[in-house]
Amino acid sequence: MDILGLISTYIRVVEAGSIAGAARAQGLSAAAVSQSLARLESHLGVRLLSRTTRRLAMTESGARYFEKVRHIPRDVETAAHLATLASEPQGPLRVATTAAFGRHLLAPLLPAFKRRYPGIDIELIGSDRRLDHRLEQIDVSLRIKAQLSDSLVARRIASRAFLFCAAPAYLAHAGTPSSPEDLQHHACLLFRYPTDGRYLPWRFIRDGNAFEAATKPGFVCDDIDMLAQIAVNGGGIARLADFVALPLIERGQLVPLFGTDSQGAAPAQSEPMDIYACVAERSALSGKVRAFIDFLEQALPPKPG
Repeated sequence: MDILGLISTYIRVVEAGSIAGAARAQGLSAAAVSQSLARLESHLGVRLLSRTTRRLAMTESGARYFEKVRHIPRDVETAAHLATLASEPQGPLRVATTAAFGRHLLAPLLPAFKRRYPGIDIELIGSDRRLDHRLEQIDVSLRIKAQLSDSLVARRIASRAFLFCAAPAYLAHAGTPSSPEDLQHHACLLFRYPTDGRYLPWRFIRDGNAFEAATKPGFVCDDIDMLAQIAVNGGGIARLADFVALPLIERGQLVPLFGTDSQGAAPAQSEPMDIYACVAERSALSGKVRAFIDFLEQALPPKPG
């Protein structure tokens, strides 16, 4: 027996003042409403309404019952709404990201994420230093391959191209390299990881084989946007993620290199920049973290291969 449904019908009848009015409000026939009232009275063992040909009135028992149950449908509706809210990801979310990725790709996406999940409050940490998920209460970090750690659970969510480029002025006086092997004769703008002091290696793939190009440091920096500006002003050849390089190439400030080799064949390709979402452990994949990672996978370009 649908007791809640019978109670709702009784409340509608009292509020409408008639069986016909309640029937119209519920989209039912008057006979169906009358049957619901009869079943509720039979279940309770008391008469709730006094019916005459002219009027419909609550009995004393019916009035007491009405006062006790009139809030029930509203409370059920409110509870259902709260349950829906609780099922939506919500709460604070601390996200750590490499500085350049956060500045150029992640930050522009966050307003759309917030509109989709208004209950999630993001704190963004943009840094290339070594971060401890547990000590710094980081829910999820976005890292490239060189920053991965065995202590983290990592999932590759996107991949971006690295582009080698230089300013027209630099190429005019230093010449244009035709292959990765020529880089050792040029001023190379190298990125040094703050975490361990290593240079980010310039790796290529040729005929399915990966190799590292020899480089001659022209400038070294731990900020990729600074290196981009050094390149724009003729300081040498830079390897930049496409989201940093392409706007500068489109404005004519930088020229992309290694389109084809001197014989017109396909050259060695730069290894892509894989981006990983990392958590301290699998149990840290809460609803809000999963929502964030899934959003990024949809919003960022697909992973190749």
